[in-house]
Amino acid sequence: MKIFFSILFSILFVGIVLSCKFTGDKDFVNSDLVYKKYSPKSTDIKISRTKYLEKMQGFWLGQCIANWTGLVTEMDKIGNIGELKTGAFYTREDWGKVDQPSIWGQGVPSNLSPTIDFVFKNQGDVWGADDDTDIEYIYQELLLRNKTSMLSPQQIKEGWLKHIKVEEENFLWVSNQKAFDLMRSGMLPPETSDPKNNPEYEMIDAQLTTEIFGLYSPARPDIALKMAHLPIQTTARNNAEWISEYYVLMYSLASYVDEKKSMKDKVHWMANEARKHLPNDSYSAKMYDFVKSRYDANIPWEQTRDDVYQRYQVEQLDGYNMTAQNKYCNGCFAGGINFASSIVSLLYGEGDLVATIKIGALAGWDSDNPTATWGGMLGFMIGKEGVERAFARKFADKFNIHRTRIGFSNDGIDDFLSMAKKGVYIVDRVVQEEMGGGIDLKNDVWYIPATLNCPVGR
Repeated sequence: MKIFFSILFSILFVGIVLSCKFTGDKDFVNSDLVYKKYSPKSTDIKISRTKYLEKMQGFWLGQCIANWTGLVTEMDKIGNIGELKTGAFYTREDWGKVDQPSIWGQGVPSNLSPTIDFVFKNQGDVWGADDDTDIEYIYQELLLRNKTSMLSPQQIKEGWLKHIKVEEENFLWVSNQKAFDLMRSGMLPPETSDPKNNPEYEMIDAQLTTEIFGLYSPARPDIALKMAHLPIQTTARNNAEWISEYYVLMYSLASYVDEKKSMKDKVHWMANEARKHLPNDSYSAKMYDFVKSRYDANIPWEQTRDDVYQRYQVEQLDGYNMTAQNKYCNGCFAGGINFASSIVSLLYGEGDLVATIKIGALAGWDSDNPTATWGGMLGFMIGKEGVERAFARKFADKFNIHRTRIGFSNDGIDDFLSMAKKGVYIVDRVVQEEMGGGIDLKNDVWYIPATLNCPVGR
């Protein structure tokens, strides 16, 4: 009899635990949000919060793997203006071979790996923050702390000044550093990216810091762009701004794409949809079209990358005149050239996480940045378990934001599950307050009002 009651109690306990998991238990509810009743419509998009939680973990994990792998080859190959000589860029044959020094390496290769290979953190270890993850982490904390979906200029400034060190090494570069200096002098975004104040407004910085806003607005790219507008204009204008918006759109469209499609078809559909947002006369739009034309012509990715170098850095076509500006390393940090490079890895990677990271790491220029962007997006699309399957292994799930930033609790040590929950709480607020949708805690789903057409064009 005791055994019977023991078994019965165990069954009931497990049932209660599983029930709590899907009925809004205290560990999966935003205590700072009043959840309102909502009557679903037949046209609403229905998304599981629990599945989204796992996808958000995949985002952070995929981004960290891609970021740290890309750092091995960061600025190793940026091209030399003039004749493109053998060895000017890496090819697929270089994967697994000895890493070459970066432009600032003083003859010394990366200390992350002696060879060009993936950089992993094993279970029990800790991923370190980098500039591809740390400002996104700050923005997530600011959205929660301020109980808002739309950050104000003052909130962005206060967050940057609180969590970024003034002295070196503060892991800020070009436009981010200039915007930070302007904030310290009292200026607020978006003035911090105005070309008259910030000459680095065409650099890559906003791409690294704002993709995540697309995940905060699943299946509603219109609202994702609204949320990301001021964070993007903290450091970018014109083409660099439009390129950053392109990435935000891709992240939001990841929840809108037809799940019945293959990963290749998903990614290519998303890429073509996001292209509609780029002004047709911009060099960013023409870069996308050029790379896609080469992909469609079955030209190998290495040749396409070499053609990108020739067309944009040597010949300065389509209005891309970075070479004429005589910037350090020929504008190797620029949003434009790195966008073209990122589209190479995106299209030729065809939705395969491992292949996309490899191509991104070998493609050249600021190779950790585009690679981290696509690693995060694909990691989200396949989820944490999908990332683990892709590499046939388990990874560390802890994250040290204090490697690059300051002022967070627990000495800066966080974990992907906690970070993913915070992302879900932000989506809760966005769905309810910005989309006019609803959250069903009992069934653990969002109801997202659909639009007639996915609004990505201008």
